[in-house]
Amino acid sequence: MLTMKDIIRDGHPTLRQRSKEVEFPLTEEERQTLLDMQTFLKNSQDPEIAEKYQLRSGVGLAAPQINVPKRMFAVYLPDDGEGHSYDFAIVNPKIVSHSVQDAYLPTGEGCLSVDEDVPGLVHRHYRVKLKGYDIDGNEMSLRLKGYAAIVVQHELDHLNGVLFYDHIDQDHPLQPKNGAMEV
Repeated sequence: MLTMKDIIRDGHPTLRQRSKEVEFPLTEEERQTLLDMQTFLKNSQDPEIAEKYQLRSGVGLAAPQINVPKRMFAVYLPDDGEGHSYDFAIVNPKIVSHSVQDAYLPTGEGCLSVDEDVPGLVHRHYRVKLKGYDIDGNEMSLRLKGYAAIVVQHELDHLNGVLFYDHIDQDHPLQPKNGAMEV
């Protein structure tokens, strides 16, 4: 079972490197890593389990965050605020299209690998189409908007060695971009 001790923190070199593509079929270790990441997210959102194991709540977890520099991540979002839920692991994900419109979370973003609060707005695409592969190598295609789209862009950034605060405008951290939608 993954716990917070398995999650590497800001400053660790793996968080700043570009992750490697994964070949199919997945190894048993890669399959187990994905399943463990999904379980961590579910456990982190269960109040009793989270308290027992001192887990910080998360909705997404990328393999580099557990020091596995491979292009895969998991998302567990039981409610995106618009009546949709998401529970998936994806391998070699890519955004194949996105909206021109930007969106942001008014409270900013957080990250399991970043212990301190970093104030500032992170502007991301409001809508994305994500393609990749499931644990069995089947092609996946997801159209996401709002909060779910923000979550997958945050996780995809981890695969490219980018952290959320890299997107914050240093001169005007709390200033929304013109036309950006608050989510």
